[in-house]
Amino acid sequence: MHEPVLVREVVELLHVRPGGTYIDATVGSGGHTLALLAAAGPAGRVLGLDRDADALERTRARLGPLVDRCLLAHGNYERIEALAAAAGVTRADGVLIDCGVSAEQLETAERGFSFNADGPLDMRMDRSQGATAADLVNGLPEEELAVLLRTLGEEPAARRIARAIAAARRRSPIRTTRELADIVARTVGGARGPRHPATRTFQALRLRVNRELEALAGGLEGALRLLTPGGRLAVISFHSLEDRLVKQRLRAHAGRWESLPAGGRVWRGEAPAVRLVTRRPVTPSAAETARNPRARSAKLRAAERWERELRDF
Repeated sequence: MHEPVLVREVVELLHVRPGGTYIDATVGSGGHTLALLAAAGPAGRVLGLDRDADALERTRARLGPLVDRCLLAHGNYERIEALAAAAGVTRADGVLIDCGVSAEQLETAERGFSFNADGPLDMRMDRSQGATAADLVNGLPEEELAVLLRTLGEEPAARRIARAIAAARRRSPIRTTRELADIVARTVGGARGPRHPATRTFQALRLRVNRELEALAGGLEGALRLLTPGGRLAVISFHSLEDRLVKQRLRAHAGRWESLPAGGRVWRGEAPAVRLVTRRPVTPSAAETARNPRARSAKLRAAERWERELRDF
């Protein structure tokens, strides 16, 4: 079962209080959801969202009798406000967004997320929607594929990999994770160090298939609008593109005060206004990464919605 990361830190940074209402925007296997329910007590409630229907079923089974205090809804957190409204939640005391891929997704070969097990090139978190990774690998023009690998995978060998993929698919379509991983490995060389040579390629395809950065941007804005005054948003990211987006959006909402030439000051920033709870990201302890190596790249940032509106200052 997937082991959630930074559980204690999430509960602390969200200031989970008894009787509060919280949203776990990516329930996964329910690890963070259970922690939020425990901290919120019998009078608290949690709305759990996930675009992966399998994840919701795992969480429902794991919660047992606690499921009565947890509303579970299928959907992309990009639509967090609409999903919350449909569940009867108009305000939240805290929201958690975990950008990670679950162990169950990675280790289920038929989901196509991993090069460690051979399976169809799928990578869709919601299998009822959209194009698969195979559609992109076999359908994108070579130049567009190179741009994708460079921008979303931060792959230095993007052009060479795209050229090799284009040559391979002219012979026959690329259908499985093992086929793609072998093409990349032959192109850039075998595994050197802890990272498989196809890691960046798979990351780029997954981000594009699921529109993860677009969903994150929309989810951040919706979550901030849902927060009660004094409520908090916590976000766990796992690579630089996600963390950079979170940092930039939270800083934009944190804003700044500017002095006016004629006296007084004006606040420059995006609404709703927040204060940064974490100036630098919180990362897992050495003990946690030793116990759960998947946690090593996790970064947690948090912000708190101002208790007063700007007009009150």
